[in-house]
Amino acid sequence: MPNLFHENKFVFNVLFEAVSEGVIVVDENQIIVATNTAADQMFGYDKDELNEQHLNILIPPNFHGVHGGYYDAFYKQSSARKMGQNKDLYGAHKNGYKFPVEVGLNPFKINNKIFVMSIVIDITIRRANEIKINELNNLLEEKISDRTFELNKTVTNLKEEIEKRANAESELRKALKKEKELNELKTKFLSLVSHEFKTPLSGVLNAAVLVGKYTQTEMQDKRDKHLLTIKNKVHYLDGILNDFLSVERLESGKVNYKLSTFKLSKVINEVIYNANMMLKSGQYIVYPNNIDELNVYHDEKILELTLSNLLHNAIKYSPENTKIDFKIKQTFEGFIFEIKDKGIGIPFEDQKHIFERYFRAENALTNQGTGIGLNIVKGHLENLGGTIEFKSIKNEGTTFVVKLPFIKEK
Repeated sequence: MPNLFHENKFVFNVLFEAVSEGVIVVDENQIIVATNTAADQMFGYDKDELNEQHLNILIPPNFHGVHGGYYDAFYKQSSARKMGQNKDLYGAHKNGYKFPVEVGLNPFKINNKIFVMSIVIDITIRRANEIKINELNNLLEEKISDRTFELNKTVTNLKEEIEKRANAESELRKALKKEKELNELKTKFLSLVSHEFKTPLSGVLNAAVLVGKYTQTEMQDKRDKHLLTIKNKVHYLDGILNDFLSVERLESGKVNYKLSTFKLSKVINEVIYNANMMLKSGQYIVYPNNIDELNVYHDEKILELTLSNLLHNAIKYSPENTKIDFKIKQTFEGFIFEIKDKGIGIPFEDQKHIFERYFRAENALTNQGTGIGLNIVKGHLENLGGTIEFKSIKNEGTTFVVKLPFIKEK
């Protein structure tokens, strides 16, 4: 055993050999300084044969370069975790073959020197079972395919019956799919209502109780404070209910758009005025310029809803002391609205779901919200021939771009 563990050699050996998984300890240069019996047997080496060897001896040659990158990244972070998550890892046996492994890395320090302990598990049996399961699944699919082919041959001779059954099956699938979607939406809706309604209602109740305690005339300021809280909470709940109604109308196709000609600046001024009420400390909005003479023929309420939603999100998901750029550009096709923030951004893996109803990105779950605002905005815009797109980088910010085509006046 190297000098590394000389002082506590007996205790270390007992703990080391008690572990059923393979244990390998390397220094900062990836030189092996200790292994347990399970590791020696797993890789086919005798006791102490691996000591002073480079870790690459246990890694298939074609993985050396990749492993070096993994190790360097881990060594800089120096925190316990699994290695190569979501990637296949292999160990190299002394006899020359490779086998699948699972590796956990745990850094530790002795005498101001950093070492890394690797817990190695041979998952050959697990991988073989997975392959067997896949083979069985493929075999099952083949059998299903064969049975389906035979069934199609049989029903081909019964054309009318085939058509009736096909139509019935199609309708049934649609009904089952619709029922499944409704059940999923119902579950999400109940969860959302429970979460989003409970907190504001608790705030209303607490404020109402406190208002009742301030009975003296000179306590009007305190009463006003709690009455304002009640007003804001009720306004928030009213907004949620309006969102639910919008979803229902979009779903049923009962939306009646009111197209009219109005000054673009009228809507922009109102949207920005309301947004300013929500600004955090040090936040500010860079207003669009040269829009006073621009007229728009569109649904005024839908445009206001769209821009308000995007501005409020930019404010909500951005930290203090940041700016929000709001730009408007007129083209031959219509108007382009761009709202850019320097907020928390949208994780890449969540971006494909961002317009789905009730969906909320994993880094936004602690903020209030229903997850239906963008879904509603996208639905209205598409009904009116518009589009909404975005670019986002996590922890750097998000830019939403709305394109509103010109609509011919009737």
